[in-house]
Amino acid sequence: MRILRAPLLAIVAALGCVASFWSIADTRPVPDTMLAAAIDRGGGPDVLSIRRLPVSKVSPGEVLVSVRAAGVAVWDAGIRQHPSDGAQFPLVLGNEGAGTVAAIGAGVHGLKVGDEVYGIGDAFYAEYVTVPANNIARIPKGVGLTEAGILAISGLSAIQGIDDVLQLKAGDTLIIHGAAGGVGTLAVQFAKPRGVRVLATASNDEGLALVSRLGADAVVNGRTGDIPAAARRLAPNGVDAVLGLAGGDALEHCIDALRCDGRARVAYLYGLDPSPKPRFAIRMTVYSFTSGTQEFEHLNKVVEAAKPIVPIAAEYSLANAAEAHKRLEAGHLLGKIVLRIN
Repeated sequence: MRILRAPLLAIVAALGCVASFWSIADTRPVPDTMLAAAIDRGGGPDVLSIRRLPVSKVSPGEVLVSVRAAGVAVWDAGIRQHPSDGAQFPLVLGNEGAGTVAAIGAGVHGLKVGDEVYGIGDAFYAEYVTVPANNIARIPKGVGLTEAGILAISGLSAIQGIDDVLQLKAGDTLIIHGAAGGVGTLAVQFAKPRGVRVLATASNDEGLALVSRLGADAVVNGRTGDIPAAARRLAPNGVDAVLGLAGGDALEHCIDALRCDGRARVAYLYGLDPSPKPRFAIRMTVYSFTSGTQEFEHLNKVVEAAKPIVPIAAEYSLANAAEAHKRLEAGHLLGKIVLRIN
């Protein structure tokens, strides 16, 4: 190879293409097929199997990513259990992940082959995935590829709940209900640098210890603790806002602790079951994350400033995707599950 490369470099240099040659030469060639975890029908975790499938061709406006890590989340289990009527099988799961850019479609700017990226799309439980370029971004400084695999959806959900929906500012008080999960752990760490005082709930001692380490001002067990009393200690005149990441009676107790002057607000994630009851003079907003170039730019700035820990509940190889889903359904996760791909 060294004997052949020198004259080839001379030719490429003469053509003015050295930079593009190096981006190709330093990247593994894209194969025609790949391994992926897919389903052929709905059902339990055991319907997930490892298949060899074609690598998708990159289209204009898309990026082909060589996946290193993928997030395993509750919505993945929902799709696995109940695929949509129009689902095309074999169906590869996975809505978020991280890896390196393997190819770039026409019209894509700001990325190059070899860049480490993370983002949102479809079919991340695979060695390669095509993603719209506006749903992918360079990994923020200080975040590793594995952690980036579970950052996109949780990160956008956390920061958009805090900044866009609740519009929290320095001095506000906030209850994060369900704070030990993927969104909640980041929400604690994003709220604190903004000068927000946080009461975090979790369902067990391990979760309470985690959110305390991440910076929560006060913690309370959401199953067995006295949420109103903990809230009064944090904010004697009532809490300003609630971020609801888990439903049920405990969330209602959190909302009961809000201030009563018409300035209280609640944000809760779409799909929360049961959803909280409407309250008079309390602004209650159901929301879901939105993604795009600007949204990722904002998230990256927040992450680089806050330097959060991205908690990993468990790691599994792609070959053990079914086991990852069994662990997912067992519940009580601190952070999120990661699939290691390449």
